[in-house]
Amino acid sequence: MLLKIEKLKVKVEGKEVLRGVNLEVKEGEMVALMGPNGSGKSSLAYSLLGLSSYQMSEGKADLGKQDLLKLSVSERAKLGVFLGWQQPVGVKGVSLEQLLRAAVMSCKNTACERTGQVKNCFQLDEFRKELMGEARRLKINPNWLERSVNVGFSGGERKKLEVLQLLLIKPRLAILDEPDSGLDIDSLKVVSKGIIRARKENPKLGILLITHYQRILNLVKPDRVVVMKEGQIVKEGGVELLAKLEKEGYAGIK
Repeated sequence: MLLKIEKLKVKVEGKEVLRGVNLEVKEGEMVALMGPNGSGKSSLAYSLLGLSSYQMSEGKADLGKQDLLKLSVSERAKLGVFLGWQQPVGVKGVSLEQLLRAAVMSCKNTACERTGQVKNCFQLDEFRKELMGEARRLKINPNWLERSVNVGFSGGERKKLEVLQLLLIKPRLAILDEPDSGLDIDSLKVVSKGIIRARKENPKLGILLITHYQRILNLVKPDRVVVMKEGQIVKEGGVELLAKLEKEGYAGIK
């Protein structure tokens, strides 16, 4: 099992936002997490990343054999946890290429050191070749890579840049918080193809994809669908659950 969450309870400013979450994601599996606004989906994402304002009161969350809840944000990232933000923040003065160069080459070196393959780590020319290739496939203007991270970009453009990071960093677990928000039809197809390509290039990648809408799930085709309401997982099933949600809404899920 890649990710195993058991009876996880989390508070934010004294208010309980997760009320005993149980959830598993296997290696190579994509799990779609759906639910009404305020149900705790983003809270779960932020808790798994380790944001300081999200305080665990009970339960556990393991990535492989590692207890995520005992690790800092940076330690979780090095372990292979990636978060695609619902609303990516801007970072002035740091270009996306600089950010990715530091992240990717650091990740590669760390991974290579663990496996004794230091000599096979990315060289700068190899990194740039892969970066430009993925940017082209995502229909990203190369000039964007020289601009400050997420500064002056539309919501849809930021989502493409998040998928670019996913493809370059190649994490173990990707938590994608509404990767379809703010996208027009054409951009949705591009982003969906990027997510599908990330799975193909990294077969052990586990994905927890948070969304409100069936349209992206029709394209990326998750292995399972789970529904969260009021801070708990209340239903899970296969893609047939999407038809029930489309017909009855969340009111029909108990």
